[in-house]
Amino acid sequence: MAAEHRIQAVRTLGMAMARRFCSSAVTGPARKEEKKNLYRRLSGLKKDPNGSVEETMSGWLREGEVVTESQLTTIVRELRRYKNYNHALQVTDWMENKGMEITFGTHAVRIDLLAKVKGVDASERYFSSLPEPAKNQKTYGALFNVYCQEKLADKVISLHEKMKELNLASSTLVSNNLMTLHMKLGHPEKVPEHFEEMKAANISPDKVTYGLLMNSYASMKDIESVERVVEEMKGGQVAMDWSTYCNLAFYYNSAGLFEKADSALKSAERVMKRHDRDPYDHLLTLYAAAGNLAEVNRIWKLLKSSFKVITNMNYLSMFTALRKLGDTDGLKQCFQEWESVYVTYDIRLVNVVIDAYLTVDMVDEALALWEKAKEKGVGSDFKTLELFAEYFMERRDVSSVLKFLELMDGLVKPKGFKANKERMTAFLKHLEEVKDVDVAEGLCRHMKKLECLNAEAYESLLRTYLAAGRKGSHLGERIKEDGIETSPETEKLLERVCAIV
Repeated sequence: MAAEHRIQAVRTLGMAMARRFCSSAVTGPARKEEKKNLYRRLSGLKKDPNGSVEETMSGWLREGEVVTESQLTTIVRELRRYKNYNHALQVTDWMENKGMEITFGTHAVRIDLLAKVKGVDASERYFSSLPEPAKNQKTYGALFNVYCQEKLADKVISLHEKMKELNLASSTLVSNNLMTLHMKLGHPEKVPEHFEEMKAANISPDKVTYGLLMNSYASMKDIESVERVVEEMKGGQVAMDWSTYCNLAFYYNSAGLFEKADSALKSAERVMKRHDRDPYDHLLTLYAAAGNLAEVNRIWKLLKSSFKVITNMNYLSMFTALRKLGDTDGLKQCFQEWESVYVTYDIRLVNVVIDAYLTVDMVDEALALWEKAKEKGVGSDFKTLELFAEYFMERRDVSSVLKFLELMDGLVKPKGFKANKERMTAFLKHLEEVKDVDVAEGLCRHMKKLECLNAEAYESLLRTYLAAGRKGSHLGERIKEDGIETSPETEKLLERVCAIV
């Protein structure tokens, strides 16, 4: 008991000290500016490898500024929204270290952030360390969401049973997470089953629930059931908003039902707010997917009439739509318009135009755009180089392929990048035919850096050695080092290559 009293005394003292410098002394416009500046400093740490939240907060307080718990909670939410998970976690650490009151909601956020930054084990340890009152629906739900996100099916089932025992599983959020997991694991048929269980348990579905239900039926190519879900929504308490209509249009497009997709998009327009940018980008994309250039141009005009400033993201949506529709002239004109008004030169937009030019063999125009991007300081973009490398692979231009592969090798592969293995494999086949071992080796080295080197590529390389009559006794060891599982065919090729005198 004495130890508990000491801990409580320290905690009380810490909270009292925190409140001294965390008072809400600043209000009104000044408070708003203060929040903006502090958020700007903390969000800016993402670009500063030597910066830390601790140093930033200490500097802020030394300047005589104040900070509140609610303000930091808002900042954590914003950092998390923009996927700056590491610094968001550091802010919650700082709050805890300074004795600030940590709400159940913040505990739940920390569970999520710990999983993203330090792994699931860290989330589990933190959850276990919480006092019993903090082990409630929010924190259990956060851990449950972590398990679902990581597709840990066994842990999901076990925790779900525990939550049922504690009467913490009867929430829409828990059900939505479970349905999302079913979709991730490739079991869409389980989503309608769980939806019926929700109904039986009197758990109210929300927009996300209905979206998952529609998605499950669409993945099973059951459009009639998708439409039944829409009718149920229209007759119930969950309103059909623009995003739901856009999802419906996407399913119709995927099924080739373009007239129905058009009708759904018109409904989306009727219910969307004219000064919300997001719907316009979706409408441009979905009309393009339906092959409707006239509607794409109409939505673009509507967007420009609704906003004084058109963002790079808006232009990116329009460029992508025009590229998909093959309207190269319209894309060129729209690009020139962007060049006259842009604030930030965005290489993503340039890449869409380069891709469109290369698709119709306007290689000189594409190269000219690349040169212009280099003048702007963004010409070494990985995606740009990949577009050119793939174009020249398709045309069997070995020297140009080597040029762009070498440039790519000097860059770090972007997160989430997926190489076009089919095109590389086709180019390797060409190198077999022309017996070019050196270039084939270079391409395989590049594929290794991109983490797409496989047994098929090695077999092609071995055949190239055979065609050129060159010995490659080192290849067997390399294949083992690269962790490639060899087939009987690979072993036969290896024997033949090693036997060459």
